[in-house]
Amino acid sequence: MSKREQYAPGGATGAKIEKDGEKWTLVLVRDLRHPPARVWEALTEPEHLREWAPFDSDRSLGTVGTAKLTAAGSPKPQVSESRVKRADPHKVLEFSWGAQDVRWELEPLGNGTRLTLWHNIERGFISWGAAGWHICFDVLDRLLAGEPLGRIVGGEATKFDWQRLTAEYAEQLGVVAPRWKGAPS
Repeated sequence: MSKREQYAPGGATGAKIEKDGEKWTLVLVRDLRHPPARVWEALTEPEHLREWAPFDSDRSLGTVGTAKLTAAGSPKPQVSESRVKRADPHKVLEFSWGAQDVRWELEPLGNGTRLTLWHNIERGFISWGAAGWHICFDVLDRLLAGEPLGRIVGGEATKFDWQRLTAEYAEQLGVVAPRWKGAPS
C-alpha cells in the first residue's frame, strides 16, 4: 500500500472563526517542522503549489501584483484574477482569491514554523474550508519532509475522511456543516 493510500488526517485542531459583521474568517494554525524559508517557498512558488495547494498560480506569489489562480480539482476550470497585496518574504503573504481574502503568517518556532492562515469563507461553508485546508496542510508538511503524497483537493478529498473532518470542524467552530451529495440522511 502506498503512503497516499495509508494517509488518514488526524482530528480537527487549531481552528477558530473571526467575525466582522457578516464577514466570517477561518483561522487555522499549524506548527510545521520546517523553517520559514522552506515554508515560504511552498506558499509562493507555482511548482510547489501544484503539489499541495487547492489552486495553481500562473506566477510566483512572492511579489506584489496580479496573478491568475486556477482552482484545482474542479470539474471545469475556475480561474480567478487575483492580487498579491503583501509579500514579506518568510513572514506574511496576503492575496485575493476571487472574492475571498487569504493571509498567511509564518513565525519561527524552534527549528520549524508556526503557520497561520486567515481565509474569509462564506459562513455556511466554513467547516468545509477548514477540512480542506487541514488536508492541504498535511500534504504540505509531508511534501516539505520529502515524503510527498500528491495534492488532495476537490472531490478526491472525500476519499480521505473529509466528511469526518468537516463534522469535527463544524462542532469545534459551532456551525452547522453543509450537506454534500451522496451523504446519508
